[in-house]
Amino acid sequence: MTELAQRLAEVDARIAAAARSAGRDPAELTRIVVTKFHPVALVRELHGLGVKDVGENRQQELTAKRDEAAGLAGLVWHFVGQAQTNKARAIRRAADVVHSVDRARLVDALESAAEPDDGTLDVLVQINLTDDPGRGGVQPSELEPLAERVVSAATLRLRGVMAVAPLDEPPAAAFERLAGYAAQVRRIAPDAAWISAGMTADFAEAIACGATHLRIGTAITGPRDSRA
Repeated sequence: MTELAQRLAEVDARIAAAARSAGRDPAELTRIVVTKFHPVALVRELHGLGVKDVGENRQQELTAKRDEAAGLAGLVWHFVGQAQTNKARAIRRAADVVHSVDRARLVDALESAAEPDDGTLDVLVQINLTDDPGRGGVQPSELEPLAERVVSAATLRLRGVMAVAPLDEPPAAAFERLAGYAAQVRRIAPDAAWISAGMTADFAEAIACGATHLRIGTAITGPRDSRA
């Protein structure tokens, strides 16, 4: 077993244990491997190990890797970083799911970027769980209007919510709030059941609070090879 395969197996075992501890079926969870700053060779190796969901934080890296990995069947590409409206077209071309929709201008930009033959783009509304307006994510007070804006877009499909736990409070408390916000969104879009939350350090707490999609990076990928 390679080191990558071992790390993947260990993380998957921890995810399954956390799900069972929370009384949930591990099969309900989608594990996204975030491959930022790693070469496309790692994506190929992950694909060979059965990984289907990969994530990127930067549009340029997402676009380049998707192009280079075009021959790998069944990969789902998740854009999980902060999105600039002037890159909406490139993000739309490369991503299957955008986790970080946090303002009306971005909704409009992604909608305007649709080509006539494009399918529907899956998106999640990112919520800011901190008091810092400079952090990514919509403020909770503006969540419902933003969700309604996504629902009204003809080529976007609202899948749910995404958030990053704050650094200055226990993640469980933040993820409990996120679960409440997710319920608000489901009142607008009943099928928007995804909750993208939980990374290497806090995915167990996220699972306990209802997360459906986990964004795991270095615990699986390891540190970036400085020679890459």
